[in-house]
Amino acid sequence: MKTYSILFTVLFCFIFPASVVSQEKDLKANTNQETSAISAVASLLNSKTFEFIANTTYPTSGIPKNLVGSNYSMTFSPKMIISNLPYYGRGYSTIAISRDKGMRFEGTPENFIIKKDREYQVRASVNSENDTYEISLSVSDSGYASLSISSNNRGTISYQGEVVPIQKK
Repeated sequence: MKTYSILFTVLFCFIFPASVVSQEKDLKANTNQETSAISAVASLLNSKTFEFIANTTYPTSGIPKNLVGSNYSMTFSPKMIISNLPYYGRGYSTIAISRDKGMRFEGTPENFIIKKDREYQVRASVNSENDTYEISLSVSDSGYASLSISSNNRGTISYQGEVVPIQKK
């Protein structure tokens, strides 16, 4: 019986340290991946040239809608903001109702500001021919983002998604 307990103890001592070392290596690898993802998001936002890909929309009155795979996006650059997003909500003028194209607009951003608190905060306003859009984007260190757009002619709408480098289409 003593032989079994000694053998078991020796075997346990050889197996246990190997698993601890393996777990430490996995933790270090995960930490390095997270750090590189954070620095990639930081450099992307500091360049002021990136794309928001929408995954879900949250209309002010209504249920959330899944947008995955539908190529809805907003492209940001210091010279131009281009929005190709759907709109579900209330229009306040006949212009918004009669020519409903969703939240599709483009224009030169005014007051294009990016600052970092706990998250990155991106703010801009865009004047189009018939409306003014106030854009607010909150981006986490991992790249997940929440976009809110308010307009003079429509109710506010929010989108969830992620920030990525601009993709050629």
